[in-house]
Amino acid sequence: MYPEYPNIDLQETGRRIQSVIREAGYSVREVQDYLHLSCPQPIYRWFKGQILPSLNHVYALSKLLHVCMEDLLVVKDEKLQERIVDSRQENQWKRVLLYYRALCNVA
Repeated sequence: MYPEYPNIDLQETGRRIQSVIREAGYSVREVQDYLHLSCPQPIYRWFKGQILPSLNHVYALSKLLHVCMEDLLVVKDEKLQERIVDSRQENQWKRVLLYYRALCNVA
C-alpha cells in the first residue's frame, strides 16, 4: 500500500492565485504579459479552478508575486498537509542536530 500524498484543490488554489495577484496589485493583463501568454483565458481558467497553471507558470508567478510556490497552492486534505509540514520540520531539526554534532565533533 502506498502512503498518502497531498492532492491540490483546484478551486481553492484558483481563488488563492487570484487573491494573491490582486493583493499584489497586478491586473490579469499584466500577468498575461509577464507570462508571455497570447490570451488571458488560461488565467481566468486558473481562477475558476478549471485547470492548474503549469509548473513553469507557478514558478514565474511565485517570483513575480514574491511568494513561495507552495504558498500559491492549496492542498485538499488539511490534516495531511499538517502532517507533511510536521514531518518537514522534524527533518529540518534532524539536519540541524547532525550539523551541530559535526561542528562539535560529537558522536
